[in-house]
Amino acid sequence: MDRVNAIQVFIRVVETSSFSRAAAELGITQPTATKAVAATEQRLGVRLLHRSTRGVTLTEVGNGYYQKCKAIERAIDEAENHAAQEQRGEGGLLRVSTSVAFGRRVLVAIALQYMRINPKVRIDISFDDRYVDLVEQGIDLAVRMGQMSDSSLGARYLGLNPWVMVGAEAYLRQHGEPRCVADLADHACIVYSSVQGDDRWRLTPPGASSTSVPVKGPFRSNNLSAVLAATTAGMGLSILPWYVARESIAAGTVQRVMADHSLPAQEMHAVFPSPKLVPRKTTAFIDHLQGTLGGDWWLNAF
Repeated sequence: MDRVNAIQVFIRVVETSSFSRAAAELGITQPTATKAVAATEQRLGVRLLHRSTRGVTLTEVGNGYYQKCKAIERAIDEAENHAAQEQRGEGGLLRVSTSVAFGRRVLVAIALQYMRINPKVRIDISFDDRYVDLVEQGIDLAVRMGQMSDSSLGARYLGLNPWVMVGAEAYLRQHGEPRCVADLADHACIVYSSVQGDDRWRLTPPGASSTSVPVKGPFRSNNLSAVLAATTAGMGLSILPWYVARESIAAGTVQRVMADHSLPAQEMHAVFPSPKLVPRKTTAFIDHLQGTLGGDWWLNAF
């Protein structure tokens, strides 16, 4: 029997003055209770209880040990109560990981909105475009784009992240607007280098199958804001997540290109360290994300 369980047995024996009554309360046999206390006494090298036919009483050393054991029991109860409160979502710190662009442009606003509704919750958001080990970094929840690859993680589907092709008016005035996929071979294309197959753009023409074309251009970056800046400066065409391009399209600094062609959309998932015993603070925030990222969320201002 481990020390915590042995302490629990000792406390119940003292408080019931009986090995049999303590065993009954704890759901163990009387010999098991007797052996647990005897093993504790042998390990400590002291007698904790006086035993008689009328019951058990504490020795002087046993009384001091009992007081310390009660303090340990209270500390365990407090720890379990705290864990239960966290599980019920009654407060606590939620550590969230996300990509730089999505975090800055979308998730921060959603998190602040959620905190106004749930003032007991504190949120710590970390921004990183690289893969983050949730367990190693102590992350409760990450928002990730694309297909799920790690089946050991817990995950919930949030929605789609659609992309759009854009270009600045000055560039389109000088070079013309492409009308079909083949036309892209003659255009300067700004490449976002963090997407697999980044130098091949895949589009689906109206009423036709998806097709891809190799692209090239004067500028590439693994940062979406840099790609948007180069596009706005008239250096070429780019494909960007709608949430990145939305404000610039609305302001007229870039405009949609080949709007009748569709681009692949990424799946969005909320992922967490384990699918088992997920804390309420995590599931509650995911519920909020699903409600916020429904419909054409990418057209909303955050």
